[in-house]
Amino acid sequence: MTASDLSSGKGHRDENFPVASWLIKAEYRAPILAFYRFARAADDVADHPSASADMKLRLLEEMDRTLTGELDSSPQALALRRVLDERGLPAQHGLLLLEAFRRDVTKLRYADWDELMDYCRYSAMPVGRFVLDVHGEDRALWPLSDALCAALQVINHLQDCGKDYRNLDRVYLPEDSMRDFGARVEMLAEPKAAEPLRQVVVALARRTSGLLNLSRSFAGRIRDRRLAVEVSVIQKLAEDLDNTLMRRDPLSQRVHHRKREMVPLALRAFLGHVRGRA
Repeated sequence: MTASDLSSGKGHRDENFPVASWLIKAEYRAPILAFYRFARAADDVADHPSASADMKLRLLEEMDRTLTGELDSSPQALALRRVLDERGLPAQHGLLLLEAFRRDVTKLRYADWDELMDYCRYSAMPVGRFVLDVHGEDRALWPLSDALCAALQVINHLQDCGKDYRNLDRVYLPEDSMRDFGARVEMLAEPKAAEPLRQVVVALARRTSGLLNLSRSFAGRIRDRRLAVEVSVIQKLAEDLDNTLMRRDPLSQRVHHRKREMVPLALRAFLGHVRGRA
């Protein structure tokens, strides 16, 4: 069995946020898409509902060893390795990402916010750092990118909290927050969130807004103007979703953007970014 056998069929156009959109220069889209396909394949392995933990870990190790050049057996990792070699980029971001997916296989609960942020250090932050490295941006921007990427990850966790529990028995909502509001993990299996669980989601969304406040200056400090526009759009979409999670129940209500909702938000972000540059 290979990672391709566990594919979900999901592509970059199915994500909550733009991935290598037309805003990105053509010369940068190919490496970003290679990184996305690598991450997508690893994510599909870790999230497969019926594959055994041993099988998942074996496939993730195969991807790791292909990325470092020990093997050539993972097509997604091999494609990324070739892109990295062509552009003189390190493999560190992809290797860190694989650690997050190993944790997804072996770790089902998170004690507190700090533990969740440590997970984001592997699952989310390497993605933004890779995109910045591809564009040759200053690594001084990494902390701002980290804040935005961690926020995107937590938003995704909150949106999918019911599905993650029902399908994988995986809970990213910190255990101390659950205790503080008297929520139980079994509440995630209900068709509608009980009030204690809603309070947990709202509290975590508010904490996520602090990350988004930290990242608000990020787009304005990026040299590549097209990347800066994409980041400003992602920031706006994330802020809107975070606010939505404070108002809506992710178990019983829609907490994802429809395509038609994304367009006006993206336009507002673009216009705001242009005014800020001016």
